[in-house]
Amino acid sequence: MYDYAVRFHVVIVNAQSYRPEFLTVTAFVAGFVAVLVGYTGSAAIIFQAASSAGANEAQIASWMGALGVAMGLTTIGLSLKYKMPILTAWSTPGAAILVTALSGVAMSDAIGAFVFCGALIALTGITGIFQNVMDRLPTSLATALLAGVLARFGMDVFVQMEKDFVIVLTLFVLYLIGKRAFPRFVMIAVFAAVILIAGLFRGFHPEQVIWQITQPVWTTPSFDLGVMLSVGVPLYIVTMASQNAPGVAVLHTHGYRPPLSPIMTSTGLSTLLLAPFGCFAINLAAITAAICASDNSHPDPNRRYWSTISAGLFYLLTGIFAVSVVSLFVAFPESMVLALAGLALFSTIAGSLQHAMQDKHRREPALITFLVTLSGVTLFGVGSAFWGLIAGAISLGILTKSR
Repeated sequence: MYDYAVRFHVVIVNAQSYRPEFLTVTAFVAGFVAVLVGYTGSAAIIFQAASSAGANEAQIASWMGALGVAMGLTTIGLSLKYKMPILTAWSTPGAAILVTALSGVAMSDAIGAFVFCGALIALTGITGIFQNVMDRLPTSLATALLAGVLARFGMDVFVQMEKDFVIVLTLFVLYLIGKRAFPRFVMIAVFAAVILIAGLFRGFHPEQVIWQITQPVWTTPSFDLGVMLSVGVPLYIVTMASQNAPGVAVLHTHGYRPPLSPIMTSTGLSTLLLAPFGCFAINLAAITAAICASDNSHPDPNRRYWSTISAGLFYLLTGIFAVSVVSLFVAFPESMVLALAGLALFSTIAGSLQHAMQDKHRREPALITFLVTLSGVTLFGVGSAFWGLIAGAISLGILTKSR
């Protein structure tokens, strides 16, 4: 009888102390902020890229829908499988290339180039090439790369003060006070302030958005060798160099080391399968992933993957209601969105710089990586993240050999 009483007591205590790990407000907000920043920051580029290929309104909506569904499914699936905050995204630099590269290209040929790009990404994962390269990347260079990618967003907080001084300064002061008084919930407070200020002073009225379900539009791909080489190959290169490499740096900086080959295979296959609907390239997220992987989403690193699951659910909503949700996100004032993103990344930028500069023998190569990446230089259509890694690796090789 005593034994049963003890067991009953243990059950009661456990029931009272049990909290479902998915019911965390901070993780939910981090996921929403990541999607908000991702869409408001580059959705316009997707519209321009689709328009360059001659897409009509229905096809543009299909592009946004396919991208949202692909990001949602891969983010949720990979996060649940590896119990890590793995966030995927569309290739923003890839979309920027498409704006000019697709001019005069038939839609079917463009879709064929997307299929080709997806096949190359999947092949990269299957062969394990990317995994081998990233496993040999020194941590100091990886964290310097991440700091260089994110630093521009941190600077945007102060750049936006020139355009919207009172409001952005208010958000900045609120962030500092919250970081001191309630650090776990500081971004919730800042985000709530953004909604309140946008509603009161900037005419933000989400109830005016008309919700419409996205209708997928199939385009049969055709494979033109010239288009595959001039569109598909550059799209693949910038996706791997400017998106996946920084995305891995985010995960490594926060102590997560998932197997990269299956992730590359998953993103490549999702691109390949949904390309006929307008999904041009899916990859690891970098900037928005840093929001979900930071301690602002949850103090316990083992539970931060719920923030990316939250983001994945929002991605699926953006895919199902593509045009409506994008218009909702774009309704937020640009200065406030950029300030929100920068504030959410402060702690990650600081941690990345600290890790990058710890090893005195690799400090200068890390600094070179950081500066080249921060510069934003683009050579041969490839972004500064790739060239930052190249410059840092060459510097490290020379300086190490000289010692």
